[in-house]
Amino acid sequence: MKSLTTIKKNKNVLRRLLGRETLGKASTSFSNASITNKFQNFCLRDSFDTHDPKASELRLSFLKKRSKIIEIVAAKDVIFALTAAGTCVAFKRSCKQQNHRLCFLNTSPFEVIRSLFYNKTNNSIITVSVYKGDNFSSLVCRSTSVEYIKRGEPSAGFQLFESESLKYPGFVEFDDVNGKVLTFSASEKVYKIWDLKNYQPLYSITDELVHEIKISPGIMLLIYQKSADGGHVPLKVIDIENGSVLQSLKQPLHRTRKIDFIEQFNEKLLIKQEGEPLQIVDIRNGERLEIPATKFLTPSAFIFLYEVQLFLAFRHRHIAVWNFRGEMVTQFEDHTLWNTDCNTNNIYITSHQASKRDLIISYCKPTRCSDTDYNPAQGCIHVSNIVDGRSLARIQPGIGLQQQQQQQQLALNDVTSLFYNEEYNEIYTGNKDGHLHVWSN
Repeated sequence: MKSLTTIKKNKNVLRRLLGRETLGKASTSFSNASITNKFQNFCLRDSFDTHDPKASELRLSFLKKRSKIIEIVAAKDVIFALTAAGTCVAFKRSCKQQNHRLCFLNTSPFEVIRSLFYNKTNNSIITVSVYKGDNFSSLVCRSTSVEYIKRGEPSAGFQLFESESLKYPGFVEFDDVNGKVLTFSASEKVYKIWDLKNYQPLYSITDELVHEIKISPGIMLLIYQKSADGGHVPLKVIDIENGSVLQSLKQPLHRTRKIDFIEQFNEKLLIKQEGEPLQIVDIRNGERLEIPATKFLTPSAFIFLYEVQLFLAFRHRHIAVWNFRGEMVTQFEDHTLWNTDCNTNNIYITSHQASKRDLIISYCKPTRCSDTDYNPAQGCIHVSNIVDGRSLARIQPGIGLQQQQQQQQLALNDVTSLFYNEEYNEIYTGNKDGHLHVWSN
């Protein structure tokens, strides 16, 4: 005989299914309810510590000090936490042993790791590091299989792009969407495109007048230095697969105004100069749309949602979602960011854009706080639907015994990085003291 609890659960499921079939806007309501249930009862499940002053892998004195976590990456069941000081630690997810740490990724006693990238095509972690030997001025990339890291053998990896001089202002950029890597050798003034699967070079760009490169699905935008009179900036759109030029154009500029940004989104160009309207230009036919400067203030960061043809603009603690007709399409119910300047390491966007159910998960100010009475010890994690702006879930202290609530409050203080593991439905946060916390239901 079924228990009363089981019968109630079954009735709830039937009620939700019936509601989905009979109510207006049913699929959206059902989707939002399902997402709310997905994040319901999230609480602190585990904690790791990146700090180990006795670690033999670390020789530089500043690596032995506590430091905030600035980046978190998950590769299936392994979690990587990178600190501002330059140490990177790998932890085993759901490990029942007392010591969760697998290893440090610092393979040299004088290595400082600056960034991480998980290469899904071959299940490896790429570290971008600098070394004391050259006064921390050159980037060195290394690929290490996650399987080696699980065995505690981070030195079993291999160096990438050894032919390139990546001394500052040289750089490397990893493009997961197109499966490419862009490097810039400043000494040779050469941009190179590499295959992310096998790290083989595909082609080079040696034009010294190229000022900046923007990457979009299938294409790259080459932004050149402004013309001598400042009246325009030359642009080229090239095929990212082979480097062939698809289109060349000249973008008119206001001669006396600095350029705030030039961005590309498929066939659309976004151009903004200081104090001027935002221009959205269709590069296929030259059609131009202007959004007044008073309506569109220059954001600190962009995130493009290619599947739903929208973009997120971040400014101070607020997020706006725009379409390419110059309309703001979303105002969030309850999603005021913790930081006044956008920190994308405190933001995660899920990868279901085609179904219009994409979520933004961020470290936010609680609703009850205002700028005047803001308590820096009371942050929380908010989950919102990007398309309609609805608040779907919130993670904050208040679940469990008093001791558990206190632990959760401490874990939510001064969160400096955030990552959502979609495969396991877990959120990972790092704080200023170098502690990594796992949240799940």
